[in-house]
Amino acid sequence: MAQRRPTTKGFTRTSSLLSQRIRKASESRGFAQSRLLTHWEEVVGADLAAIARPVNVSYARQGFGASLTILTTGANAPIVEMQKEQIRAKVNAVYGYNAISRVRITQTAPTGFAEGRPVFERDVTPKKPEPSPEIKRAAEQSAGGVQSDDLRIALERLAQNVLTKFKT
Repeated sequence: MAQRRPTTKGFTRTSSLLSQRIRKASESRGFAQSRLLTHWEEVVGADLAAIARPVNVSYARQGFGASLTILTTGANAPIVEMQKEQIRAKVNAVYGYNAISRVRITQTAPTGFAEGRPVFERDVTPKKPEPSPEIKRAAEQSAGGVQSDDLRIALERLAQNVLTKFKT
């Protein structure tokens, strides 16, 4: 029987390279199963994953079961609070036994902390003010000789940005 030759030609999958680091990082926060972090949306569902994420699992010193801390915004905290038992059941299904005995809800502002990614909804940046008509005319004149419409529009936008910065 002929021996099968490897098809990867010396390459390894990214998941196999990162699995050790992911496990070490998740264990530092108390997560014995990194699957809870990496597959949070599959564990609790897309609706709940959009408004909350797991932060920490802390184990009691003398007792059974651990506490799962979930981060959410203040407005979504009552929604997550009402689903604590369902969350606990789903997380325990991932562990395969009653590992989590308590679910704690931690609230934060929508902007979040510097440490993690607690921003749950899209970040809406303020719109820049419209440039003045004289800046628009100067930008059109500077890119006026360009034949390509796309390039001319891009150059006009660049000129408007430059002229607006020098004006202030």
